[in-house]
Amino acid sequence: MPIPEDVTGEEIDKDVRQELQSLPKTLAEDVAKNLVMVARLIDEDPEGAYGYSRVALRLASRVAAVREAAGFAAYANQKYSEALAEFRAARRMTGTTELWPLMADCERGLGRPEKALEMAGAPEVQKLDKAGQVEMRLVAAGARRDMEQLDAAIVTLQSSELASHAVQPWTARLRYAYADALLAAGRADEAREWFAKAVEADRDGSTDASDRLAEMDGVEFMDALDEHDDTDTDTDTGSDTSTDEAEDVRTDLDADNGDADKADADKAETDVNKD
Repeated sequence: MPIPEDVTGEEIDKDVRQELQSLPKTLAEDVAKNLVMVARLIDEDPEGAYGYSRVALRLASRVAAVREAAGFAAYANQKYSEALAEFRAARRMTGTTELWPLMADCERGLGRPEKALEMAGAPEVQKLDKAGQVEMRLVAAGARRDMEQLDAAIVTLQSSELASHAVQPWTARLRYAYADALLAAGRADEAREWFAKAVEADRDGSTDASDRLAEMDGVEFMDALDEHDDTDTDTDTGSDTSTDEAEDVRTDLDADNGDADKADADKAETDVNKD
């Protein structure tokens, strides 16, 4: 796949670059450039990112960072079986547990929420940092919802992180998931409150909480182009109306003139009779 000229491979993380040092220099550069393209495209063009990840995987399948990138690209394209295999491979190579929540979410994607819940209770979760533990809680709540256990999903999300007033990178998503679960359970008033709290914490637009809140409040947003079209339509209608009004005025004037002429004729006839 083509690599843009502005991509040098130096853009990758220092730790990844260090991993690639086990490869011949030219090969390492090629792999690095493909990894840069994966990171660049994964949000806006997941399919493109997936293509570059397959190239990197073909070049250096024994590098943990490559397997991890391939897993993320497959996950972004909802290729959950493939993503799970890549995450497992990366975990075997590194021995870390940071991919554990993503692996559990892949189990959900494969229609195995029970397996995801089993992973949520595994010892590996205790080794995660705070962000990882919150992510695992979100996955577990999602699994409960997959199993139509709405009340259990709500309880799963209730935590010190949810109650905290401090805004962390995960706060908006946690509040959003809680609001969505409340709404699914028919607790609309509480859901609205938590969607509003999610909006307050969503500084980078990671959720559509503002849209959900507006929808609950019955607010409709008009497209700017549609508004312009409406304005043009109103203007045209106004012109037609003005024309119609002018015709009405002329008709009234003609009627008034006709009445005046008739009055003059009647007066003349009266004068003649008098004579």
